[in-house]
Amino acid sequence: MIGVDRGEGAALTELSELLRTAGVSAVGETVQRRDEPDPDRYFGKGKLEELKESITASGANLVACDDELAPRQERNLERELGVPVIDRTAVILDIFADHAHTAEGKLQVELAQLEYNLARMRGLWTHLERLGAGIGTRGPGESQIETDRRLARDRISSLRRKLKSVEKNRSVMRKRRQNASVPLIALAGYTNAGKSTLMKAVTGSDVGIGDRPFHTLDPTTRAFEYQGASYVMTDTVGFIEKLPHQLVEAFKATLEETALSDLILLVIDASSGDAGIRRELAASESVLDEIGAGDSPRLIVLNKTDRLSGEEVEDLRLGWPDACFVSALTGEGIEDLLEVVARTFEEQMEPVELLVPYGEGARLHELHEVAAAIERRDEATGVRVSARLPSTEVYRFVDLAV
Repeated sequence: MIGVDRGEGAALTELSELLRTAGVSAVGETVQRRDEPDPDRYFGKGKLEELKESITASGANLVACDDELAPRQERNLERELGVPVIDRTAVILDIFADHAHTAEGKLQVELAQLEYNLARMRGLWTHLERLGAGIGTRGPGESQIETDRRLARDRISSLRRKLKSVEKNRSVMRKRRQNASVPLIALAGYTNAGKSTLMKAVTGSDVGIGDRPFHTLDPTTRAFEYQGASYVMTDTVGFIEKLPHQLVEAFKATLEETALSDLILLVIDASSGDAGIRRELAASESVLDEIGAGDSPRLIVLNKTDRLSGEEVEDLRLGWPDACFVSALTGEGIEDLLEVVARTFEEQMEPVELLVPYGEGARLHELHEVAAAIERRDEATGVRVSARLPSTEVYRFVDLAV
C-alpha cells in the first residue's frame, strides 16, 4: 500500500480494510511526506527506489495507492516497479462489482467502471502503437484504441438510457409514497457504520448485514409503525472518504432517495472516537452536498455504543449533545431514537380545525391517512376535526378550514 502524507498524518487503515474486502492481503506500506503527489510517478525518485526494495523484500505482486492515480502516473509506476498498480478507485469499483446483485446495481457499477477505464484505454494497446509523426504513422494500434473508445462510449450511452428508465420507475414508486404522505426516513452515512443493522432493529425486516465496507449497494425500503404513526425507511449505499465521483454520478438515482427524504439519519461509528466521528461526518456531509441533500433535515446517530465503556459514551455525549446514541446490535437507545424521530416530525406539523360535511366520508378517510393527533366530534352540519397536519399537506384541506 502506498500513500502521500500531506501533513495530516496519512493512515492507510481504510485502504487496508478496502483491500481485505476485495480479497487482497496487505504485506506492507510506504508513505511519503510531501505537499502533493509527483505528477508523473506519484512518489519522488528516492522514495520510488525505497518502494522497489520493499516490493522485492516482501514478495508483493501488486501495489495499491490510497489516491486516485492519473493514467500517466499509473503507467509510469508500473513501468518503474514491474508489478501491476491499482488505485483506491479501482479497489472500490471492484468491491462494488462484487456486491451488486440487482439489475440496477449492476448497471450502475458497469457505468462507473466504463467511465473510469475510458481514460486508461490508451495503455491497453501500446504494443500495437507505431511511434513517429506524419504520413505512414497511422497504424493498427491507434485504430484499435479509437474502436475501443467508441464501443465504450456507445455502451455508456446505452447504460445511461437504461438507468433513466429505471429512474422513472423509481420516481413512480416514490410519488405513490409521497401521495400517501408517509414520512420518508433515509439512512445515510459512513460505510460499515451499521446502517443495515439499524434498519433491521427499527423495522424488523430481514436485510443483508455484513461487517465489511459497501455491503449494501442496492437500496432497501421498509415500512414500520411507531406510536400509531406510519413511516418508511430507506437504506442505501454508504459513503467513504474520497468516494470516486464516477460512483456518485452512476448511483445518483439511488442516492436521490436520500436527497428527497423528509429526514436523514446520519449514521456514524461511535467506536471510531471523536476524531474518527468528525472524519466520517465530514466525508458524509461532502457526499450529501454533492447529491443535493446538503440542506435536508438530519439527525446524527452515533451507533456501536456497545463497543464503548459507559465512561467513553458519557464523554462523547458532552461533545455531541444533539446526537442520538444507539447500539443497533443490542437495541440499546433505539426507543429514544424513535421518540426523537417522532418528535421531529411532530414539530413539522401544523394544528388545524376542520369541518367535514356529512356524506363526505372519503375526505375524512383522506384526512386520517395524513393527520396525527386527531380529535373529532359530531355537530349539526358535519364532523368537526382538530388535528395536526404536515405543513406540506395543509393546502389539501383549506376548503374545510373553520
